[in-house]
Amino acid sequence: MKRTAALPLLVTAVLIGSAACAGGVAERSPESTTPAPAATRTPIPVDPIAAWVDERMSQLTLEQKSAALLMLHAPGLDPAPLRALIEDGASGLILMGDNMPATPAELAALTTALEVDPEAPPLIGIDEEGGEVQRLDWDDAASAEGLRAEPPAASRDAFSSRAGYLADSGISANFGIVADVTADQGSFIFGRVLGTDPAGSADRVAAAVAGERGVVASTLKHFPGHGAAPGDSHSSVPSAPLTIEEWRAGPALPFQSGIDAGAEMVMTGHLAYPAVDAAPASLSPEWHRILRDDLGFDGIVVTDDMLMLQHNGLPEFADPGENAVRAVAAGADLLLYVLPADPAEFGISVPSLAGSIAAAVQSGRISEKRLDDAVARVLTMRRALST
Repeated sequence: MKRTAALPLLVTAVLIGSAACAGGVAERSPESTTPAPAATRTPIPVDPIAAWVDERMSQLTLEQKSAALLMLHAPGLDPAPLRALIEDGASGLILMGDNMPATPAELAALTTALEVDPEAPPLIGIDEEGGEVQRLDWDDAASAEGLRAEPPAASRDAFSSRAGYLADSGISANFGIVADVTADQGSFIFGRVLGTDPAGSADRVAAAVAGERGVVASTLKHFPGHGAAPGDSHSSVPSAPLTIEEWRAGPALPFQSGIDAGAEMVMTGHLAYPAVDAAPASLSPEWHRILRDDLGFDGIVVTDDMLMLQHNGLPEFADPGENAVRAVAAGADLLLYVLPADPAEFGISVPSLAGSIAAAVQSGRISEKRLDDAVARVLTMRRALST
């Protein structure tokens, strides 16, 4: 989004600079007494979405900004608990299997009931990969298991169809493009990858993004790549033995391909590459730097479900507030929580998470610029949904 929006500004600036240079070399006759006409300057266009975001952010308290970094879940078909999360200030909701009614019309009615602010609709996400991870019973598009044996065009067609189903139901973001790569049939992620080698995966990931383009926001997961990290991040912090050079030559390729194709979101995984950083990528400043600086990603970085860190039983991840602070400080823009019926069981609520983040900003652990950058990215996507 930023690259596209910046182009008119860049062209205008070049034109203005060219006109100024041309005016500087023009000669005037010594006998002339008529002043030269003032140069007509082409006004720099104002991005209406950026202007709206600036105005909205100026009205938000520190706690409201912090809450805007949350995407949560509440189980069930009753829209009231889901809507309450948005009313508390969260920016998004993730819908799981327990939120799925029997028909597309019923799902569309549910998502319509979740709109609180027409100027900034909530981000509504879903894990609609197809196959092993599928929420919509009526999604008949091919899954990864079949797509990796087909040309990349088949991935484009499948995800185009999938995106249509989601958009028709009021869902705006798909956490559905698995950019992990592995040939290990024993890996828990094997049945979900679009390719068993980096090049094959990269081609199909880019095609999947192209299929979703302009219909739903595409998300690449699980950065920096789960295929190289044996184990299941739902119950542990898997570790990959690769060096950064080995990563760049392999697991990085599908993510780079998807980013170049225009993916709006990247989901970080709760997995570690100790040669790069001992911390899980979701909490790692270095992996966020690599994603931004080396891969050139300028969209929204969303974490995998933050409750997975608490589920693994490791004491360093027992505090949900501390986990949230570490994720935002590292570079995450949106924190994902798949909450159970009683989120208090895990010490989690919108006010408690927002309070932890706000306190970290006040103490200097998180800079105001880091918080504002994240809020601006999230609000930009929300505002774009209303235009």
